[in-house]
Amino acid sequence: MADLNCPTVMNNIITFLSSLLQRVAESNDLNPQFHPQKISAFHGLTRPTISIQSYLERIFKYANCSPSCYVVAYVYLDRFTQQQPALSINSFNVHRLLITGVMVAAKFMDDLYYNNAYYAKVGGISTTEMNFLEVDFLFGLGFQLNVNPTTFHTYFSHLQREMLLLQPPMDHHNLNLSPSSSPSSSSSYKSISTKLLHYEDDHQQHQEVAAV
Repeated sequence: MADLNCPTVMNNIITFLSSLLQRVAESNDLNPQFHPQKISAFHGLTRPTISIQSYLERIFKYANCSPSCYVVAYVYLDRFTQQQPALSINSFNVHRLLITGVMVAAKFMDDLYYNNAYYAKVGGISTTEMNFLEVDFLFGLGFQLNVNPTTFHTYFSHLQREMLLLQPPMDHHNLNLSPSSSPSSSSSYKSISTKLLHYEDDHQQHQEVAAV
C-alpha cells in the first residue's frame, strides 16, 4: 500500500477523491428521480463557482491535518449517505459536506487541529454555519466516528484503484503483460463509478446473511 505521507500520493488522493465526488454529484444532479433530493443545512442556494477539486486542494493547503484525515473523511461521507439515504451528494451540498467531513476527521484523528472559525474561513462560510454543519453532520453519522484499520485500508485501496483507472494508458513498449494488466484492461482506463463505496453497508449485509 502506498505511503500517505508521500506528497505525490497525497496529491493523487486529492485529485481522485475529487474526481469520484464529482461523478457522484453529477450523476445525482442528472437523475433526481432515482435519487430523491432532501434539502438540508448542507444545501446551498446556488452551485459554488469553485470546482470540487480546487475546493479540496484549498482545504488540503490550509487545513494542515494529517493525510489519513482525507481517507477518514471519505469514510464519513459514505457513512453519512448510508445513514441519510434521502440526502444524496450533489453539486449543491458536496462542498459543505467536504469541509465538514475533513474538519470532523481532523478533530477525531489528530492531536492538534484548527478550530471551527478557521475551517469556516477556509471553506468560505461563516463560523455560525460551520458550527451548525458540524452538529448536523455528527447527528447524521449517528456519532459513529471510529474507523477500524480494515475499513480504512478498504477505502484507501478503493482510491488507489481509482488512481489506476484514471491514469493514462502505459506505453505498450513498457507494458507489463501480467494477468492483472492485460491489453484489454489497459485500453479501458476510465472509471464509471457514480457512487461512493458503501463498503460497511455491504459488509454488514454479508454478515447478516451469514448469520441466518
